[in-house]
Parts: sequence; C-alpha cells; structure tokens
Amino acid sequence: MTPSSPWSASAPCPTPSLIALGVGGVGAVVVAWPGALRAVGLIGGAFLLVYGVLAARRVFRPAALRAEGEATGSRRRAVLTCLAMTWLNPHVYLDTVFLLGSIAASRGPLRWTFGLGAVCASVCWFTALGFGARLLSRYLAKPSAWRVLDGMVAATMIGLGATLAAGA
Repeated sequence: MTPSSPWSASAPCPTPSLIALGVGGVGAVVVAWPGALRAVGLIGGAFLLVYGVLAARRVFRPAALRAEGEATGSRRRAVLTCLAMTWLNPHVYLDTVFLLGSIAASRGPLRWTFGLGAVCASVCWFTALGFGARLLSRYLAKPSAWRVLDGMVAATMIGLGATLAAGA
C-alpha cells in the first residue's frame, strides 16, 4: 500500500470499534435516558451549525485541491493526523456511536446484525471516497467546484444542525 493509494486513506479506520461501542450499549443508554438524548441533540446541533457556517464562509473564499507533486511528511505523521482527526472529531461520536447505537437499540435482538451492516456500508463508503477522490481530482482542482461542494455541505449541515437542535 503506497501513500498515494486510495486504500491508505482508510487504513487506520476505527469505525468498526465505534459502531460496536454504539451497538453494544451506548445507544441504549442514550435512548433510555432522555437527558442524554437532549444533550447529544443540542451539542450535535450546535456542532453541525458551526460546521455549516464555516462551510458557507468557504463558498466566498474557495480554494482548490492541489494533489500533484511529491508527498511530504512521514507515514507516521499521516497516520497520527488521521487518528487525531477521527478520535477528536465530535461528529464521529454523534453519528457512529450515538445515532447508529440508538437506531441499533431499537432493533432488539437484531442489533448486532444491524451493526454488521453498518460496518459493511462504512467500508464501502470509505473505499468509494478513496477511489472517488482520485477520479475527481482534476475537477476538484478548480475553485468553482469547491464553491459548489462547500455550498452543498453548508446547506446540509445547517439544515441538519437546526433540525437536531430544534428536536432536542
């Protein structure tokens, strides 16, 4: 696996362990304790709103993806950065642990089957992202493409954040 391989982007992927954490009980706790569900909704909604506003700001100051040239830095630094961006990201806990966990808790004895399906879907998603990034790199080299993408991200995150916060 080379650093430019699409597989390298998801090599240290902790998704299965986070899904197992949610399916194994965290989701049930959130469902059983309304205070936790409200707190997760408010915190998650606020996070998504801020993320959406930041994406909206980027619409007016677009950048381009520059992927050409030699890779800089070490593999160790890349892996540590990837792990930090995963484990320190509150969105990963909201989506993977709390949201999937609460949905799995409603499936009763089939919750582990649901969790296995979520892991398979996650593997497909991240693999598609890796290969898709390579295929779309020439289009993403244009600031106008990022303007459209950031606009869609902003609208989605602000809509989801407002809905989540309002429902909490």
